[in-house]
Amino acid sequence: MRVGGKHRARFRVYYEDTDAGGIVYHANHLRFAERTRTEMLREWGFDHPGLRDRHGVQFTVRRCRIEFLGPARLDEMLTVETEVLEMRGARLELLQRIRGERGPVAEIAVTLALVDLRMRPVRVDRILPTGPSAGGRSEG
Repeated sequence: MRVGGKHRARFRVYYEDTDAGGIVYHANHLRFAERTRTEMLREWGFDHPGLRDRHGVQFTVRRCRIEFLGPARLDEMLTVETEVLEMRGARLELLQRIRGERGPVAEIAVTLALVDLRMRPVRVDRILPTGPSAGGRSEG
């Protein structure tokens, strides 16, 4: 993982993701973003149980800001792109862009904190690789 590294994932909007009007319910954008972050970590060789069991750490969301740019609709394919903006200390700064078939849907700025199981900060560079991202749909 490195600053500037990007990862993309695609999801279809299902009925359960939408409100009565067939538009993605606002909180579900965060679910799409979380799924993408989880897949990004998995492709880089880290899964949540492994981080906890092997390294004694976990990620927690410290800050999240979302800007809604347009609707996503039932059965639409969404692409969620995650870009690593900064890794410093116990923080991982990410920008996640959700794009639908009709254009931009949302941008989410997320600050993750890496903590031990007692919720004390742990330096990100002690756990995560800092070289080029590898595998799957990731790109650098």
